[in-house]
Amino acid sequence: MADSAHGTANHEYHMVRPSPWPVIGALGGGGLGLGGVVIFMHTGQIWLMTIGGIVVLFTMYFWWRDVIREALVENEHTQVVQRGLRFGMVLFIASEVMFFAAFFWAFFNASIMPPDVIANTWPPPGVETIPAWRLPFVNTLLLLTSGATVTWAHHALRHGNQQQLVYGLALTVALGVAFIGVQGYEYAHAAFGFRDGIYPSTFYMATGFHGFHVTVGAIFLAVCLYRALKKQFKPDQHIGLEAAAWYWHFVDVVWLFLFIWIYWWGG
Repeated sequence: MADSAHGTANHEYHMVRPSPWPVIGALGGGGLGLGGVVIFMHTGQIWLMTIGGIVVLFTMYFWWRDVIREALVENEHTQVVQRGLRFGMVLFIASEVMFFAAFFWAFFNASIMPPDVIANTWPPPGVETIPAWRLPFVNTLLLLTSGATVTWAHHALRHGNQQQLVYGLALTVALGVAFIGVQGYEYAHAAFGFRDGIYPSTFYMATGFHGFHVTVGAIFLAVCLYRALKKQFKPDQHIGLEAAAWYWHFVDVVWLFLFIWIYWWGG
């Protein structure tokens, strides 16, 4: 509640005002999902998915713009609010862990107990796997290095060094883009396609969704880089950068599991 005499809040919690973005985002997400189903059932019907995707991107931009305004202009992100936002990010990452656990389970189920249709062997006969110590190892070095650079950027911000913050974020984004490029080259030269059996399907689902998460993380960090150039982060108030760094470290850890279990052990 507000103090009627002064018009200021007498508590540290942020009372969220009515917003149209949850409803608009839900409609866009529904259109995007329904459009995907339509494409699967009727090839060529892409208009609904396109409109849904545009609405989702539109919502993301304006909703996050409002959240940034709440922090910078309205000073609504008190320590209590920041703690709540951190808990929300932790729960989101936990849900992502479960998401990837399903793909790992599918891969392990097929590899540890291969069915008769693939002659009880793994990898299946005729599948030429991607050598772990070539391009996948290069990508491992890229992501591990990017984990160090984003930590450098975060550490620099906490100590008020804006220049090193920008350098660290720029290098992290560049390493993320390089990872995506190497993975794209790897996919283009792979000896198997997505529909060529249980190994290719589980391989592409796990590594492909990770590549998608790397893309999202790189965009997330690029936005943080833009905000850092405008000096919108403070040593004691930078929840957006903190969330991006946590997400990027999660992407790093998932890749280590992918490299060890799918590329090295599974190949």
